[in-house]
Amino acid sequence: MEHTLSSEPRVGEKGLKADALGYMSNLVIGVASTAPAYSLAATLGFIVVVNGVGVHAPAVLIASFVPILLVALGYRYLNKADPDAGTTFAWTTRAFGPWVGWINGWAIFVADVIVMASLAVIAAQYSYLLVGWNSGAGETWAIIVGSVVWIALMTWISYRGIELSAETQVFLLGAEVLILAAFSIVAFVKVYDGSAGAGAMHVSASWFNPFGISFTALVLGILLGIFIYWGWDSGVAVNEESRDAAEGPGKAAVVSTILLVLIYVVVSTAAQSFAGTKFLGDNSNDVLSVLGNRVFGSPWDKLLIVAVLTSAAASTQTTILPTARTTLSMAKWGAIPAVFGRIHPRYLTPTVSTLGMGALSIVWTVVLVAFNSSQDVLNDSITGLGFAIAFYYGFTGLACAWYFRRQLFRSVRAFLLAGLLPLAGGVLMAAVFVKAFIEDSKQVNAYSKPLLGIQVPIVIGIGTMLLGIPLMFLCAVYLRPYFRRRSEVAPPGLLD
Repeated sequence: MEHTLSSEPRVGEKGLKADALGYMSNLVIGVASTAPAYSLAATLGFIVVVNGVGVHAPAVLIASFVPILLVALGYRYLNKADPDAGTTFAWTTRAFGPWVGWINGWAIFVADVIVMASLAVIAAQYSYLLVGWNSGAGETWAIIVGSVVWIALMTWISYRGIELSAETQVFLLGAEVLILAAFSIVAFVKVYDGSAGAGAMHVSASWFNPFGISFTALVLGILLGIFIYWGWDSGVAVNEESRDAAEGPGKAAVVSTILLVLIYVVVSTAAQSFAGTKFLGDNSNDVLSVLGNRVFGSPWDKLLIVAVLTSAAASTQTTILPTARTTLSMAKWGAIPAVFGRIHPRYLTPTVSTLGMGALSIVWTVVLVAFNSSQDVLNDSITGLGFAIAFYYGFTGLACAWYFRRQLFRSVRAFLLAGLLPLAGGVLMAAVFVKAFIEDSKQVNAYSKPLLGIQVPIVIGIGTMLLGIPLMFLCAVYLRPYFRRRSEVAPPGLLD
């Protein structure tokens, strides 16, 4: 059969399939990447037990949303100027030059690889819990096998095409959000009809007031809160494969953060109202699945296991997507070897970058689990990846204000939305980075013993960042044209 010219997919500048995704796909990928159910299950209990937080956990989640929203505005306007799949790498290269751009690309890569182990392990454990093999969820060999299978499956989906990836996300996120909504409704109904049991509390307006707790407690809570919002930028990383590439993904980034704060505040309030802060703190390793039996009863309690499982699985895939596109962009810019820029001729997806990310994630996960069956180092790795998150999010906010500096005073709107607010987001992220370093330097905040006198979260979080410096200099020797680039300013008219 003959194919007309119009039936052939349009190929973008880097070889990716253009116009493949719509605004809703950008939004779904952005929300799914944060793994809302998994993030709440793994973090809510720890926020509650921060000294001075208690019932104010919803307030902490609202306060944590503020720097995220400010940085999302930076993504919105930088994507408008340059819808590049490399996102922060490309934008900081333009604003601050090649050296800053390269290390930001490395920060994205590091953060995504580190988190893959945790996501894959959770997906494996919850797969076993779902089918009733509870002992398998605690067996090292079973966890390794399940993790490898999940990473391999999601790598394959990412490799086979962006549409399949998006369709998978719609299904997984849809199931997750519906279950979280059902959990919240049932929990509230039981609280107010008096059947929730001991520990239940009626909702109070004071729970949502961040000024009702001490500044120290608020900051410590925000350090945890920042992590559960991370990932929404994945919806921007597929900009070159999206319709209305300059506008849609950037708008979706901002809207996805708003949807996330709504999900987090509603679910955390429902959980706290139903069970009380002591119960949440006593079950801080897995709040939601433990609550499942009390809220839904058997066998419907399996629904929350499904929610966390689909959450971790979805995020496993949407972590591969932006990493592969960051390294693809870096290769196309000439910042790393060209082999990472290869595109599949049929699927129009990154080949070496996608498969390489999957393979490296498998190696990292196997090593982390096999040599630390107690998972202390795995837990510390989650703490440590906050450094890379704060680093590249912060630089994105700063880059927006600096890149548009010549256009900021043309209107109040431009000054606020493209200048002052993203700049404030960048400064707040820098403050988070510093505070995290101070807190993670204390043994009481680490799960495993120090390595050469340095706490493991710092070894993993900052150590892996520093590892990029010699690699950057090595690339500079062989890839000189990229490192000779000059910084730029935004072309006129973009903020009009």
